[in-house]
Amino acid sequence: MSSSDSVSAEEFRPATASELCRFLKANVEGPRRPVVPVGGRTSLHFGFERPRLATQVSLTDLSRVVDYPARDMTITVEAGLRVSVLTEQLQRENQRLPVDIAQSYRATIGGAIATNTSGPRRFGHGTLRDCVIGVAAADAGGRLFRAGGRVVKNVAGYDLCKLLVGSLGTLAVLTEVTLRLRPLPETETLVWCCFDSMENLGGLLDRLNTSETRPIAIELLDARAARHVAAESRQTLPSSGPVLCVGYEGVREECRWQVQQLQRELAVGRPRQIVILEPPETTALWEALTEYPTFSDDPLSFQASLLPSATAEFVRKAAAFGVSVQAHAGNGVLVGHLPEETITLEDVQRILMPLQQFARSHAGSLIILQCQERWKPHLPVFGPPQPAWCLMRKLKQTFDPHNPLNPGVFIDRPMTDEGVSVSAGQPPETTTA
Repeated sequence: MSSSDSVSAEEFRPATASELCRFLKANVEGPRRPVVPVGGRTSLHFGFERPRLATQVSLTDLSRVVDYPARDMTITVEAGLRVSVLTEQLQRENQRLPVDIAQSYRATIGGAIATNTSGPRRFGHGTLRDCVIGVAAADAGGRLFRAGGRVVKNVAGYDLCKLLVGSLGTLAVLTEVTLRLRPLPETETLVWCCFDSMENLGGLLDRLNTSETRPIAIELLDARAARHVAAESRQTLPSSGPVLCVGYEGVREECRWQVQQLQRELAVGRPRQIVILEPPETTALWEALTEYPTFSDDPLSFQASLLPSATAEFVRKAAAFGVSVQAHAGNGVLVGHLPEETITLEDVQRILMPLQQFARSHAGSLIILQCQERWKPHLPVFGPPQPAWCLMRKLKQTFDPHNPLNPGVFIDRPMTDEGVSVSAGQPPETTTA
């Protein structure tokens, strides 16, 4: 389900950053029409509904590799470069961007940064916020600015780069980014562990945080999610119960020792079955784990963030509502898909409210990744207002005083204390189909 249908089809496709700046300047001095920056259009469902009668500014023609000093382990590219193309370019030099980005054949690097996309390997390698060391962007008035640098040692001053990561295109339009890279590992291993129940997994996850091994990913899947991931990977993997999937990478001897040590540490949790995967089988499983948040045509998907120690209990509670959940357990970040039978707003609220309350009681939050557009005005899309939102709104007013950049999509719209848009009006009519 895409929200792009709700946005006017009018599109502007600049070929250069200068052309983009001229368009933005003319817009803010003239009609001040809403502007929706887009790349691969993989995340237009995220946030509140895009403004109608907007102009989509497509960055896909800004797709050059600007500078690639491979020995410095950095690369500078234009924001419209497809992630899959970037990956192929880096592999030629035995390098990589160590962040899992779903739908990489469509997603652009600028779009991934604007949404702060990440995946399973965030436990070992962090997110795009840790990889971006330099940016060029155009503000709403068409002024091009730069922040950071092209080499790691030159990066100094206020970290404007990190401010733009995850800003959903509401502060400025990214035109160019410089990324910190890593070498490709010699090998990698995934350990897929199926358990009879969630009973012992909370304590087991706590032990993994003090493990003698150094995993790059610790994924916890309820049985529904495990079955889906196993099927998508086209491999025969046990998935009758919850699954813990742990990833390692490095030299062969290092991975071999860590897997053996992990098996000893897992014994206390009494796993039903353990499957060890090595290349090339790992490739398909990594992809299935990365794509899980985007696979769903289910009525609503959410992301919760909370203390890692509460991850297993959250998965158990969500599964009791029929929600399928994947957790980046080492980070306390979870993605859930509501069951297909969820067809009314009342159904959604009955499931989400207890989960949101649980997340808040464990120093966390719950946001909605995608749902039917008619539900959004009646749901806390970004959760209840946070203290930092006041500062974020001031930043929006500073960067975009006339508010043409994605107006009302993020937290700049008025909300109730529960995080629901104050313009909601009456609840939408329910359907039975």
